[in-house]
Amino acid sequence: MLLALIIPWMLRWICRACCFLAVWTGAAAAQALPPEVEAALAAAQLPRDALVLLVAPAEGGPPRLAHRADAPINPASVAKLATTYAALDLLGPTFTWKTPVYLDGPVRNGVLQGNLLLQGQGDPKLVIERLWLLLRRVQALGVHTIAGDIVLDRSAFAIGPADPAAFDGEPLRPYNAAPDALLVNYKTVVLTITPEAGRARVRAEPTLAGVQWPASVPLAAGECGAWPATLRADFSNPLQVRFAGSFPGACGERSWNIAFPEPASYGGRAIAALWQEMGGQLGGQVRDGRVPAGLRPAFVWESPPLAEVVRDINKYSNNVMARQLFLTLSLQLRGSGSDESSREVLAGWWRARFGGEPPAVDNGSGLSRTESITARQLGQLLQAAWTSPLMPDLVASLPALGLDGTLRRAQQNVGLAHLKTGSLNNVSGVAGYVHAARGRRYVLVAIANHPRANEIRPVVQALVDWTSRQ
Repeated sequence: MLLALIIPWMLRWICRACCFLAVWTGAAAAQALPPEVEAALAAAQLPRDALVLLVAPAEGGPPRLAHRADAPINPASVAKLATTYAALDLLGPTFTWKTPVYLDGPVRNGVLQGNLLLQGQGDPKLVIERLWLLLRRVQALGVHTIAGDIVLDRSAFAIGPADPAAFDGEPLRPYNAAPDALLVNYKTVVLTITPEAGRARVRAEPTLAGVQWPASVPLAAGECGAWPATLRADFSNPLQVRFAGSFPGACGERSWNIAFPEPASYGGRAIAALWQEMGGQLGGQVRDGRVPAGLRPAFVWESPPLAEVVRDINKYSNNVMARQLFLTLSLQLRGSGSDESSREVLAGWWRARFGGEPPAVDNGSGLSRTESITARQLGQLLQAAWTSPLMPDLVASLPALGLDGTLRRAQQNVGLAHLKTGSLNNVSGVAGYVHAARGRRYVLVAIANHPRANEIRPVVQALVDWTSRQ
């Protein structure tokens, strides 16, 4: 009789425990969302099945909220989290890129009787200021005239020619710049347009040897609007760009960042112009080539440490820097940098670190239509990073809500979250950490794949607000 009473009670208890466990493991995809999140979704006209959501304790453990957590989605630039954390883990936060510099002849009376050779190893941060310091180091060796050539060795990356218009038909967008073993200044030019008396003055930085830009453009009346289109820029001849239009004076001073239309020649033109600006003389030309075997470098130029580079990549979602880092994984671990080899490196790292099938990776930047990951995989990565010695480096690299990077314009919940953003046509979302009550920290993932994906921002704000009160 007693057993007849106890057994049904035990069965009911086990059933309830199993249901409770299923919810905590995120198995219930139809879990009710917080009312404020539901309201934000309705206002944004985003269907529930268009997005994935995950909120879980940063230190580990089951999620507080999981919605379609195992559905593969395109992460856009949120994919940079995998690239940057893998690089921090595999290479270490103090890793630096090294660019050996060679002189293949003696220096006599300020003249290098031979060639100056730069051997690229993928440095993502060889911007004009740092290139100036490198060339100043060359001059400190007593070199003021190069009788031969400046030779650029780009052989460290095994990548073919790239079409900058291939992804979205926007070849002048800086985010479409292709990686390069000897990447100079992200292959971009900044045009600064300043209204003056009757005309607008045009300045181009950096100077590129052999390239002419318009000195000025006529001023126009009316509102500012989409001012780059009013310039009617003609880039059909990259060496002599023309403006057939005008610039609205109401705009004030503006800057326009563009990817140079002839990217293969950018590095050589920038180096030639800078060497001349520094008072150096060049008897030959700037050309591509290889460093001869057995030649010892005169010195080795080092980049900033990886932790600093990762901050640039994640804070500002710099695609070409992310691709440089991605290729560096296989260059450093396998001897040659290629997308295919780096995909294998990242997949092997993921299996060893987390187990299971890794996310689908293309080029490591998220500028892709074939990359995919799940909210649960992103949660795994973020939880592992939080409990690792690398946590300070990764968290510091993420945009602070309402304060800096790609989230600087947010006006709600300022400072309550560090989130990596991602955005493409039909893709938008975030992943990172929310700072909650009593010093608690939570992992948050919210990504939409839908024609109205850009409307996810109020949903993210509602989710951050809800999470911060946990």
